[in-house]
This record gives sequence, structure tokens and C-alpha cells, in this order.
Amino acid sequence: MDTIYVGIDVSKDRLDVHVRPGGEAFAVERNGKGLEDLVDRLRGLSPSLIAVEATGGFETIVAAAVAGAGLPLAVVNPAQVRHFAQAIGKRAKTDPIDAGVIAHFAEAVKPEPRPMPEETAVLLAELVGRRRQIIEMLVAERQREKHASNVRVRKSLARHIAVLEKELPSIDRDIDGLVRGAPVWREKEDLLISVPGIKNTLARIFLAEAPELGNLDRRRIASLAGVAPYTRQSGRWRGKAMIGGGRTALRSALFIAALTASRHNPVLKAFYARLLAAGKPKKVALIAVARKLLTIINAMLRDNRKWQNA
Repeated sequence: MDTIYVGIDVSKDRLDVHVRPGGEAFAVERNGKGLEDLVDRLRGLSPSLIAVEATGGFETIVAAAVAGAGLPLAVVNPAQVRHFAQAIGKRAKTDPIDAGVIAHFAEAVKPEPRPMPEETAVLLAELVGRRRQIIEMLVAERQREKHASNVRVRKSLARHIAVLEKELPSIDRDIDGLVRGAPVWREKEDLLISVPGIKNTLARIFLAEAPELGNLDRRRIASLAGVAPYTRQSGRWRGKAMIGGGRTALRSALFIAALTASRHNPVLKAFYARLLAAGKPKKVALIAVARKLLTIINAMLRDNRKWQNA
């Protein structure tokens, strides 16, 4: 049986793939669905090595998806590939031809594959963090635009808002590609979005901000999110139990999910109503919903099971 080598040429919107020695070639879009299809096809080939050329950052999402699927990956130096192309007489340059050259390079040189799980997790956290920054800047700039009276200032703000609005979908595509292209994260996201009240954006914040979900007990995960109550006490004096600390972005996302769940999730809506009927203040009841929701999704990821209303 032939040893399989795969070359992937990465551009902004698509991926060209070439398989050696059979010569099979195909292309997929550089988005979540395309990466999902790519990983599925590569798994079917059982390649010995997959080579991706470093192309100024475009390759990062692709490499993360391939490595995250447990496939043998090497990110190769583009200068070495160009020199190799010259050595074998490949002067024509198109994306499909480049993919063929990269596959040939992988077959001939056999660069050492390397895992990327930690880099992948860092990348997701950075992308989600950047998305949060862009949204915060958009909110701030729109508020400034409302109150600006000078025409030149308003035009400057409008230009900056337009740039930010254009950048946000690009970041979203990268996050989608990273999560949907990595089977482990795709499975976790599918579990999370099965919960009424949690959509893709919140699920990805949970994955980025709390990779420990499913691996900690309920007390430790509540403490990590900053929703574990702590008692204030000095001598005979006892203050009210409070929450605090934890990861700010995670806690904010959790409260957004809890607010939605308290209105639309049958189980948590009923839980919230019981607390209010028992005389709990709305804020205290919402904190309890957030803590219960976190405990549930932590158990779901631990047990690899979807949401159940019963």
C-alpha cells in the first residue's frame, strides 16, 4: 500500500489540496464547513504526513484544525518549498500547482510533524478576546458618535466604526473555522449549543475562557468562573455571602446565558421562578441560575451528553 502525502496551499478564501502519489486534487472553502469537510476527507486517506505552507497567518486556522484532529502535520517554510519547486523545474504558479509542489516536497523531504494542541487553545482564546475588544470599541465609538457635534469628528468616528464592522465578520470566520475544523471542539460546541439559552458565540467563549470545563468538580469550576459564594465573617459578625474573582469574560458570558435561560430554558426558568416565589431578590436568583447552568454544562462535557429537559 502506498504511503500517502498531502500538500495544502492556503489562500484567503480557499484551500487547494493535492494527494501523492495518487494525484488526487480537490479544493474546499477556508471556513468552518470547508475545514470540517477537509478533516473528514483527510481522515479517510490516513496520510503519513500533511504539509501546510506558512503563508503569513492564513495557515494558522488550517494547521490548528488538522493538528486538532490528530492528523500528522508539518508547517513548512515557503522559501524551502520555492527552492524545491525550482529544483524540480516547476515554474508555473497557481494554487493547485502549489498544492502539488507542497505534497511533493512532503514526500521527498519528509519534514517532522509536530502537535499543536496548546497553540490551538491559545489561538482560540486570542481570537475570542480580540472579538470582545472589537465589540467594546464599537460600543464606545458609537456612543462617541452620538454625542459628537463637530462634523470632522463625526466623520472620523464613522470611518473607524466602518473599519471595525468590517473586521468583526473576519474574526468570526476565523473562530468558526477553528472550532468547526477541530473535531474535539466541534463536539464540545455541539453539546453546549444543545442547552436552551446557549448559542454558538457563547459556547465559543466558554471553550476559550474555560478549557477546564468537564475536567473539574462543580465547586472548582464555580470558583473559576467567580460564581462560588464566599462568606464574610469576623468574630461574631457575619456578613452576607458574596461572589467575586474568577475569570471576568467567562463570568460575563455565563450571566448572559443565565439571563436568557431564565426566560427560555424550561428547567432553569422554573428554577428561577421558584427562587423568586421563595422571596429571593432577582439578582440573587440570577446568580443561582448561573451557578446551576455552569454545573450542568460542566457535567454535560464530562459525561459527553447533550442537554435533557427531564
